[in-house]
Amino acid sequence: MSTLADYQHIARGKVRDLYEVDDELLLFVASDRISAYDYVLSTPIPDKGRILTAMSVFWFERFQPNHLVAHDDSRIPAEVKGRALLVRKLKMIDVECVARGYLTGSGLKDYQATGAVCGVELPAGLREADELAEPIFTPATKAEIGAHDENVSFDVIVAKHGQELAEELRDRTVELYRQAREYARSRGVILADTKFEFGHDEQGNLVLADEVFTPDSSRYWPAEGYAPGRVQPSFDKQFVRDWLTANWDRQGTPPPLPDDVVEATRKRYVEAYELITGRSFADWLG
Repeated sequence: MSTLADYQHIARGKVRDLYEVDDELLLFVASDRISAYDYVLSTPIPDKGRILTAMSVFWFERFQPNHLVAHDDSRIPAEVKGRALLVRKLKMIDVECVARGYLTGSGLKDYQATGAVCGVELPAGLREADELAEPIFTPATKAEIGAHDENVSFDVIVAKHGQELAEELRDRTVELYRQAREYARSRGVILADTKFEFGHDEQGNLVLADEVFTPDSSRYWPAEGYAPGRVQPSFDKQFVRDWLTANWDRQGTPPPLPDDVVEATRKRYVEAYELITGRSFADWLG
C-alpha cells in the first residue's frame, strides 16, 4: 500500500491537494477545508472531503469521458482513502465553465446591474431564484487562492481560446447541466447552477475533470417549497456564507465557525449526497 510520502505534492487549492503518482496519473485529494468569500476558513467541516469525493464518483460514473481512473485502488494511501481519486493527467483549460438555470448569486447581481449575465441578455423583470427559459453559459476566469474568479463574456473565451474550443466548452457545459438537472429533479432536488473544469487528453479530446456536481461546485435546492422571489434554502455552503454575512464585517480574516454552524453544514452536505445518489453516506465511509 502506498503512502502520501511516496508522491510529490505539486499543488494546493482552497479545498484539494494534488500529488503526482507517475507520468500519467495524479492523486486528487479532497480535504475538509471550506472556503467562502475567497478565504479558506479556519474551521473544517468534518467528512466534507469524503462527501465531495463520493458525490464526484457518483456523477463521474454517469458522464464520460472524465479523468477518473479509480477511487478504490492500492495506489491510494490508506490515510486519504475515501477522499482521494486517482485521475489521469490532462492539459487543463483555464476557464471555469458555469451553467445557470436559475437566477441567483453573482448572476443575479450582474442582471440587476446590466440586464444581462456575462453578456447574455435576459428578459426584464426577473427575480431572485427565477428559472430561466433556457440554461445559459456564463464562464469565469480562474483566480489564484485569495482572489475572486471573474465572470466574463463568451467573447472573452473566444478571444483567449478560439471559436471552436469556446463553442465546445459552452455546448458540453450546458448539455451536462441539462442532463444532471433532469436527474436531480427526479430526486426532488433543484440543480440551480454548477461549474465544471475541462482538460485535453493526449489525443486532444475534451475531458471532464476536477470535481463534478458537488455541493461545493453546485447550488442544490429542495424542490419542495421552491418559490421564486426569495432566497432558497440550500444544500450547499450558502449556510456558511449567510452566517459570515451576519457575523463578519469583511475586515481582516473570517472568524471561526461555531459548532452548530459546522454541524448544520455537514448535515446539509450529507443530505445532498444521500438525496441525489440514493446511497447511504455511511456505506461510503465503510
